Amino acid sequence: MAEAACPAACGELLQGWLLGGEKLISCPINWFSRVSVSEGVPIPDERPRMRQMVNLLLDYWQEPPEWAAGLRIEYQSTIPLAKGMAGSTADIAATAQATARLLGKSLNSAELAQLCVKLEPTDSTIFRPLTLFDHLTAQTQISFDWQPDIDILLLESPQTILTEKYHQQDHHRQLLDTASLLQRAWQQFLTANQRHDHYRLGEACTLSAIASQSILPKPCFDQLRDVVEQTGIYGLNVAHSGSVVGLLFHSHHHDINDLRWWLHQKKISGHYPNIHHVKLIAGGVR
Repeated sequence: MAEAACPAACGELLQGWLLGGEKLISCPINWFSRVSVSEGVPIPDERPRMRQMVNLLLDYWQEPPEWAAGLRIEYQSTIPLAKGMAGSTADIAATAQATARLLGKSLNSAELAQLCVKLEPTDSTIFRPLTLFDHLTAQTQISFDWQPDIDILLLESPQTILTEKYHQQDHHRQLLDTASLLQRAWQQFLTANQRHDHYRLGEACTLSAIASQSILPKPCFDQLRDVVEQTGIYGLNVAHSGSVVGLLFHSHHHDINDLRWWLHQKKISGHYPNIHHVKLIAGGVR
């Protein structure tokens, strides 16, 4: 048996029209999909994308396709699906790495990216560093060496949005309309990375979230921005093709109970009934 794990995401730090096309930088968090692959009979309730990844890998390595029938895929994941938390990417990336380990193969992140985008739009959580990524083609992969030390209050809405369905819709006009805002966000992100500045990072994320409002608006967005101002936290980020929102702060510098109080005071928590305290972490398959 071989095992692997890949982190979920609290949406994206940035997403929009950059460098001539839509790109994103995912926000990996300490919440994992764990997958084991072993020789055996397939379980009846496996996730279809996981099986598709196994088949894709066997074809990639030119192994006999009938091997797939003797491989058993098991998983443990509590990542909410269809919320913009990269649960599907975590599933297929962990499946790929576990399968590679079982078969004695190696699989680097660039290869993994190319395989994943063949199945679906892919989050940059598959890379260890924060990475600007073309989630549709895997052609752009620009990584950054700074690992921000940030807590996130992840606000989970009941609303579900299938990423695949989102990408079937034409958002080209809105992406171009908000390109200048994304360019500002990108410049702030580059400065934040260079100076290791969490407030600059928060501003970059907030600008990207504002741009996303014209495509997939989040409930209580203005009130959430008010909370950022009232509490002095770094900023907020969103799932650009999902429904979660993240409040970016540091537990040593900001009062989490104060944050929760403001969410209740402004009647935001009614729209986001599940609230999780998570950390921004390095990405990559473990």
